Amino acid sequence: MADFDAIYEEELENETAAEESFMTMVPDPIVVRGAGNMTVFGLSNRFDSEFPNGLLSRVAPEEYSATIGRINSVLKKTLPVNAKWLFCGCVCCCCTLGCSLWPVVCLSKRTQHSLNKLLEWENSHLYHKLGLHWRLTKQRCDSSSMMEYVLLIEFIPKIPIYRPD
Repeated sequence: MADFDAIYEEELENETAAEESFMTMVPDPIVVRGAGNMTVFGLSNRFDSEFPNGLLSRVAPEEYSATIGRINSVLKKTLPVNAKWLFCGCVCCCCTLGCSLWPVVCLSKRTQHSLNKLLEWENSHLYHKLGLHWRLTKQRCDSSSMMEYVLLIEFIPKIPIYRPD
């Protein structure tokens, strides 16, 4: 009964060893930046189609190119219209007290929603099976304090199955 309140280090070492066995190392996400010549509200008119080295042995270059091609086709359809509305909104801004920019904001949100839906479909049909997750996210530009939309390719950690000995 004298050892009733004693804490044994042996038990604590076993618990920390079990926790460390569940930790998995996940590589940093891959960032695909916009490579177009026009940007409307931080969204470039196309993304870089160069295959990143971090995806070697995970995704075929053809699959990556097809996904980027589908993303760029959505941007090709929507951003020229957004740019025209932005120009018209800026011309009429003084007369409408800024309300003429509202259609551009709505169209920009619609473009982002279309891209997010496309990426959801791509993730569920291909990339989640490969342990990857694509998403559209805002990041600070390297050269300034401006924000831009980038494609973030994250690695999904594989969860090990714990089997007690």
